[in-house]
Amino acid sequence: MKFPKEFLWGGATAANQVEGQHDKDGRAMSIAEMIPYTKLKDRTKIGGIMTSLTKEKLLESVENKEGLSYPKRLGINFYENYKEDIKLFSEAGLDVYRMSISWGRIYPNGDESKPNEKGLEFYRNVIKECKKYGMKVMVTLHHFDTPYTIGAKYGGWYNRDVIDMFLKYAKTLFENFGKEVDYWLPFNEINITSFFALFGGAVFMEDVKDTKDPKQVNYQSLHHQFVAQAKVIELAKKMVPNTPMGCMVANMTTYPIDCKPETMMSWLQSEQMKKYFFYDVVAKGEYPTYSKVFFEKNNIELKITEDDRKLLKNNTVDFISYSYYSTSAHIPEDSNGSKTGGNLVEAGKNPYLKATEWGWQIDPIGIRYTLNDMWDRYHKPMFIAENGIGVDEKLNGKDTIEDDYRIKYLRDHFEQIGLAMEDGVEMIGYTMWTPIDLVSAGTSEMSKRYGLIYVDYDDDHKGTGKRYKKKSFDWFKNFKETGEL
Repeated sequence: MKFPKEFLWGGATAANQVEGQHDKDGRAMSIAEMIPYTKLKDRTKIGGIMTSLTKEKLLESVENKEGLSYPKRLGINFYENYKEDIKLFSEAGLDVYRMSISWGRIYPNGDESKPNEKGLEFYRNVIKECKKYGMKVMVTLHHFDTPYTIGAKYGGWYNRDVIDMFLKYAKTLFENFGKEVDYWLPFNEINITSFFALFGGAVFMEDVKDTKDPKQVNYQSLHHQFVAQAKVIELAKKMVPNTPMGCMVANMTTYPIDCKPETMMSWLQSEQMKKYFFYDVVAKGEYPTYSKVFFEKNNIELKITEDDRKLLKNNTVDFISYSYYSTSAHIPEDSNGSKTGGNLVEAGKNPYLKATEWGWQIDPIGIRYTLNDMWDRYHKPMFIAENGIGVDEKLNGKDTIEDDYRIKYLRDHFEQIGLAMEDGVEMIGYTMWTPIDLVSAGTSEMSKRYGLIYVDYDDDHKGTGKRYKKKSFDWFKNFKETGEL
C-alpha cells in the first residue's frame, strides 16, 4: 500500500499534558491542572470520577491540599526539554507536529490587556525548532485549558463575554505565529462541553444563577464556543489568509447492537446528537432540524442571535479533524446489553471487539467506516488528529519497550486509512496520539502510555525524566523511510 507523498504523518500533544512548569514565567493555572490524579482499581470507571468533580473539589487544588496529586502541573517537562523532544520527533520521521498553546501562558487570567511576552517567546522557540527540522505545525488554540480565573470570575464559557477574551487571544497568536503555523484548530474535541462543561468550558455549575439544568448550561456554553470558533475563522481570513482552519471533534462512532427496527431508529437518533450535530454546525454552518427537536424535548432554550446564525453560516471550517480511538455498540435504554468504560462516558460493549484495560474497544476497520461516513456527508478534507493505544508499560531494567501491540495497532489503522483513501476519501494527514508519553487527560496518570518514546516518570512523578525509544519508534521510522507497513 502506497500513500501519497503529500500525505502528512505526525504526532500530537497538549500543552497541559506535556509542558509542566505550570507557574513559571508568568503562567497561571488552568482548569486542567486543577484535576487531581485518582488511582482506580477499575480503570474503566474514570468517567464517573471526572463528571463528579465540583468547584469545591477543584478549589482544594488551589490550596494544594495535602494528599492530593496533580501530575499535569509537572507534565514531562517539555517546557525545558522541547529541543530534545522535537529532535526525537524529527528522527522518528514526523512530517507535522500538532501542538496546543496554553491560553494561560499568553493571557494568564484571560482578561489582561497585554499578552505575556515570556509565553510568546516559549512558543516562538518551539515553532522555530519544528521548522528547523522541516516539520509543519498544526496549532490547537484551546485544549481543555481555559484559565481558572475565567471560570471562577466570569463563569467560564457559559458567559458570552468569554468569546471576546478568546478572540483577543486568537488575534495575538495570529499576529505572532501566523506566518509559521500551517494549520489551525480553534478547539480540541469541542463536543466535550455538551456533556461536561466543567472540563470543556470551565463552567462551575454551583455559580450558575439563572438555571440549574446541566443540559441548558452545557449546550449554551457549547454555543458560545461555536460562535467563538466562527469568529476565529472570520478573523483568520483577514490575518492569515489561505491558512487552513479546521474543527476537532471527539468522534463517537457506534454500531447498532442488533437490527431490530426500534434499535435502528434509536441508533440513528443517538448518532445525530452524539456525533453528527457538532460537525453539522461547524461544517455546514447551521443547527440541524433534528437538534431543534432534541432541544424542545429536553426544554433547552438556547440564546442564539441572528448575527450568530449568519456568522456560523459564513465561517465554516476548511477541513474536518477528529480523534478516533475506538467504536462502541449502541444499546437502547430498554435493552440489557453490557457496557464498557471509555474516556468520559460509558459505551456499549461490542462482542466482536477486544478492549484495552481502560475499556477502549479496538476497531481498525471502524476508522475506514468513519472516514467514509464523514467524507460522504461533508465533502471536506479529513484529518485524523488523534489515534493511538494507551498501555501500562514499565522499563523493568531495560532501555526500551517491546511494544509489538502498539505496532500492530498502528499498522492496522494505517492500513484502513489507506483503504479509505482508495475508497475516494480525501485526506490531509494523520497525527498519532502521541509520539511521546505524557500525562493522561482524563486519568491524570503517566501509566496510560501512548508514545513511541518512553518518559521515565511514574504516576507520582518519580523518575529521571529520561527519554527512551520504544520498538514502535524504529518501526514508525522505517515505515516513513520505506513506505512499507
